[in-house]
Amino acid sequence: MPLALLALTISAFAIGTTEFVIVGLIPTIASDLGVSLPAAGLLVSLYALSVAIGAPLLTALTGRLPRKTLLAGLMALFTVGNLVAWRAPSYESLIVARILTGLAHGVFFSAGSIIATTLVPKEKAASAIATMFSGMTVAFVAGIPLGTFIGQHFGWRATFLVVAGFGLVAFLGAVAFVPRHLAHARPAPLFQQFRVLAQPRLLLVYAMTAVGYGGSLIAFTFMAPLLEQISGFTPSQVSFVLVAYGVSVATGNVWGGKLADRVGPVKALKRIFLLLAAVLFALTFTVHNAWLAVLTMLCWGAVAFGNVPGLQVYVVKQARHFAPEATDVASGFNIAAFNLGVAGGSSLGGLIVAHIGLGHTPWIAAAVTLGAFALTALSGSLDQREGLPDRTAEPVELAH
Repeated sequence: MPLALLALTISAFAIGTTEFVIVGLIPTIASDLGVSLPAAGLLVSLYALSVAIGAPLLTALTGRLPRKTLLAGLMALFTVGNLVAWRAPSYESLIVARILTGLAHGVFFSAGSIIATTLVPKEKAASAIATMFSGMTVAFVAGIPLGTFIGQHFGWRATFLVVAGFGLVAFLGAVAFVPRHLAHARPAPLFQQFRVLAQPRLLLVYAMTAVGYGGSLIAFTFMAPLLEQISGFTPSQVSFVLVAYGVSVATGNVWGGKLADRVGPVKALKRIFLLLAAVLFALTFTVHNAWLAVLTMLCWGAVAFGNVPGLQVYVVKQARHFAPEATDVASGFNIAAFNLGVAGGSSLGGLIVAHIGLGHTPWIAAAVTLGAFALTALSGSLDQREGLPDRTAEPVELAH
């Protein structure tokens, strides 16, 4: 592996960890800063919102920068954001820190995918992207549980200090190993990018993404409080449950991608959304028993993010038909839709916790996920009416 690609992978690991490690620390942060669980949950929402809004804007605005300079600058911003979180004296300053790191996240995955392909021969481009995104998978399996464990034993601030350390390593790797002169095409102007949003069929896919991904986040954001307050796990035990959940997520991503390849994205997504809704509904009842809760968590992990490959393949397929001149832009907006789903789902979860109760988040998450199934069925029906095949004839690069 080229050392520059290793630096990108470490960056993806650090970014993936900081995005969702907050989920395991919400009870700790809420208690320490004297805020409610819903207010602590907003730290997930605001991060995702800054990714969704900042990615297209900053990607366009930084189009003239050399890729090495951009990558080093992004990891410097990421490191500073986590250092601000480490020293945050108040809830408001922690929000600022989350927004800073979210801005770095959005542009990194947009630029990093392209940088990765320039570091290897053309025939290995897809493998290079997969290698970089494996950092996100490792974050679920190891980074998030480890960060949660550190936060529960040494204080939540220590978690952000450790993540900042990984950010510093990634920054130094970018400075030392990424070539100085990398060819790159400038991103499309903002007005051209937003023309994609005038395509109703692409908007339908973005709705599928936001609702399907966001539905799970209604309960996922408050996973630690569910396990501690209802299932009866101690904070230390929650860390081990998150390890098992992360392994299940890694397996589910692979399974979801293979299913989309085998039966087509629409059929795959309909199956995954139905399974996800069923698991979330079951969690409403099994969360009251520790062992059943763990088994349900394993099932949840296997389908929670299995929709990502299918959704990304499907948006590229639709873009090739309805907006062939802007396929890359359409794919980028789907990444924004994922993060809008995170922001909306975690915010709705906070409202449910505040006004109805923590135990109601799983079944409402299931109901929202059924909405994603309905949107997927509608899109598939429209495809059949227009004679569009469900499977793609050409390979598609996946993004997170």
